[in-house]
Amino acid sequence: MKKLMMLAALLAMVVVAAVPAIAQIGQEAEQETESGDVDQSFTITGGGDNSSQCVGLSGVAQTGNAQNQIDLLQYASEADDFEFDEGGSTITMSPESSTTCDQQVNQAATAAG
Repeated sequence: MKKLMMLAALLAMVVVAAVPAIAQIGQEAEQETESGDVDQSFTITGGGDNSSQCVGLSGVAQTGNAQNQIDLLQYASEADDFEFDEGGSTITMSPESSTTCDQQVNQAATAAG
């Protein structure tokens, strides 16, 4: 019985000593992002006699920030214990523009002679 009491007291001391160390393990992660404004303006000019113009204009902009922070706390493990198959983020843009121009010159011709 005395050995059991001694073992229980020793176990209680180990737990009391380990709890503050374990309680101090923590991690705060913060990732701030900011995006800007997009201000696009397009001016297409041309003119004059017999001028022809066909413009296929596509204004594309992206002001986002990719979020790629991994919130991981390594405690009582090795760095090789973790695999990061899917992580980070991507920003994909796929703009499409299709312009069909049917330009003709339709002039009446006269022959003066």
